Amino acid sequence: MTVASEGATAKNVVRMGVIGAGNFASRRHIPDILKCPEARLEAFCRRDPEARARLAAFFHLPPERAYADWRKMLEEVPLDAVVIATPHALHYEQAKAALERGLHVLIEKPMAVRTAEARELNALAEAKGLKLAVALNPPHWAHCHQIRRALHDERMGELEAASLFWCGSAEPLFGKAPLPENLPGVVPPSLFRADPNLAGGGYFIDGGSHLVSELLWTTGRQVKRVTAVADSYPSDMRISVSLELDNSSFANITAIGDSKFVNRRLRHIFACTGGTVAVNHWEFETSITLHEQQVRRFKEADMLPVEGPVANFVSAILGYGSLYSPGTHGADVAEVVEAVYRSLETGKSVTLPLTNTT
Repeated sequence: MTVASEGATAKNVVRMGVIGAGNFASRRHIPDILKCPEARLEAFCRRDPEARARLAAFFHLPPERAYADWRKMLEEVPLDAVVIATPHALHYEQAKAALERGLHVLIEKPMAVRTAEARELNALAEAKGLKLAVALNPPHWAHCHQIRRALHDERMGELEAASLFWCGSAEPLFGKAPLPENLPGVVPPSLFRADPNLAGGGYFIDGGSHLVSELLWTTGRQVKRVTAVADSYPSDMRISVSLELDNSSFANITAIGDSKFVNRRLRHIFACTGGTVAVNHWEFETSITLHEQQVRRFKEADMLPVEGPVANFVSAILGYGSLYSPGTHGADVAEVVEAVYRSLETGKSVTLPLTNTT
């Protein structure tokens, strides 16, 4: 791998830094920066010296551009944008500092652990004319783009109910099981998710954020009320969430993060007055039915891919397109997630929009 993509010129290159060069950044965000013709990796930060050296060597980054302190990186390196992939509770401070320096920001999910923080970041980005994106998966999956089109087709009618079910094992990331020997990435993941103060919660704020994103992003609906039950609080691994939406329809999200089954299982259903959308298995086998007549059936692999978070972020910075997962969507997801944890804490239903979220 090389630091800069060939063929790029100074006028159309986005100089990027990575705050939190960990396992996920090493297998997704950094490779995506290096593959993007209009982006250049200028620097990254990682506190652990051994991991920092290994990452610098693997990605052919000069050692002096591999920082232990993200603040020093922002001060010393000329940048246009940053990717933030640190523990969840650190996102707000780091994103705010980058935006205040005039940098575009792409944040790993969740955008923030508090809704007020997420809304403040959006306001700051808007005031400064900067791009603020959140790396939630559904807006960057081709099958979700097809689902969104189908659910907005007038023939599909009004959404009546939705159910999203995900079952798998994230126990190694929470320190509840050994890390797999064949885990992808240049460096192993840290176990910050085992600390609810750093993670902002348990499994739901992590993997569950994607499920909330899919519900909101594909349907275009907003959540009015949330009721949640879980195996524990605040470090949940198994959770069921009931949501009342703004058109009086209802949705349920069930997420099992400590399954003992060998493979991941997934089943999502969107039931409308004129048809149904169903998604099955990790291949995202999707069927779209209108008035009981199947219209389309496809898998994610059958579709032309859409831009990933980094490529879409760079395109938006350069004015080539709009963000699939803007900060406003990230804040909407963060609000639902915060409401879920309030419901777990109080044992009561929680009404949105939230108040006193600081």
